Amino acid sequence: MTVQTVAMLTAGGLAPCLSSAVGGLVERYTEIAPDVRIIGYLDGYAGLLTGRSVEVSEQARREASRLHHLGGTPLGNSRVKLTNVEDAVRRGLVPEGADPLQVAAEQLAADGVDVLHTIGGDDTSTTAADLAAYLHEHGHEMRVVGLPKTIDNDIVPVRQSLGAWTAAEQGAIFARNVIAETSSNPRMLVIHEVMGRHCGWLTAETARRYHAWVAEQDWAPAMGADRRRFDVHAVYVPERQADLAAEAERLRATMDEIGCVTVFLSEGAGIEDVVADLEATGADVPRDPFGHVQLDKVNPGQWFAGRFAELVGAEKVMVQKSGYFARSAAAGPEDLALIRECVELAVDTALSGGSGLVGHDEERGGELRAIELDRVAGGRPFDVEAPWFTELLDDLGQVS
Repeated sequence: MTVQTVAMLTAGGLAPCLSSAVGGLVERYTEIAPDVRIIGYLDGYAGLLTGRSVEVSEQARREASRLHHLGGTPLGNSRVKLTNVEDAVRRGLVPEGADPLQVAAEQLAADGVDVLHTIGGDDTSTTAADLAAYLHEHGHEMRVVGLPKTIDNDIVPVRQSLGAWTAAEQGAIFARNVIAETSSNPRMLVIHEVMGRHCGWLTAETARRYHAWVAEQDWAPAMGADRRRFDVHAVYVPERQADLAAEAERLRATMDEIGCVTVFLSEGAGIEDVVADLEATGADVPRDPFGHVQLDKVNPGQWFAGRFAELVGAEKVMVQKSGYFARSAAAGPEDLALIRECVELAVDTALSGGSGLVGHDEERGGELRAIELDRVAGGRPFDVEAPWFTELLDDLGQVS
């Protein structure tokens, strides 16, 4: 099948890769298949359902390289689950009685889309596969070639998702100023809450990068600017059950010695306890269209701080979240290189008749390939036995 029209959409939460990936796709098609028509659906699947798209003009092609230096996404995002009919109707995306999957498929057929490039997580990719299957059943062939986006870095079997490295680096930069707040009050407890619903990779990598930065600085301990006061003292992730009693004892000794404690906390760590507490009081637990607890509204960092402050003898507590700061950044050098090689293979795959999610396949020796969409899933746990993480915990003196 000759490719005449390709469409792009970005979906889910932001990540420091979306603008660059969109720009890279436009550049690559312009370079090797300039006659291919390119459209972008606005606001992810919401725009697809409502028929809102933008044509990539000649001027847009000339400006595409500028997107590598921008955060966010030029196309807009949304969280839409096409099988959640009630949510789509409530939001006015489809009329009462309509099937969102059918509406989306018919829009793709009407637009003559031969290839759909999705830039998103596992839900985005598998939804696109459902659309392709629906179109095939109704006589319209469409290829799906996705790019893996999530700062959680938890897509199976993708070794490294786009944007995650940059998000970790930006979270570490955020921490440099926030942790200076430990000097604003005696016996200060700072909780740095990092995004990560089920996977602690981002929290761990952010802590690793920040800890490395601290080690590289010239401190002035004789003047009270002690490295220990600026360092991270504990890292808590969903995959590793912390002995909070033992940790509280350790960190209280730290508080007594240096006058502050800093914790890097994954927002998903202990979320079951947070939800159980809320439900026990009769509180409503807000959830998104995918059924996930809306962690930004539940505030697990505040919950944790409220229970930990007394244990460590804190006089004042501060909870700071780096998530929105980190995820909306422009892609850094590591991600720009990864985006470039994934984009090139994505376009080559589309033009040669393939489909899949482009990434380094952990189950195929780390080969960069178009991974079969039926093998894609979310919720890959962070490997807490990874040597770099165990070395970090040992360095911090954290209790197993």
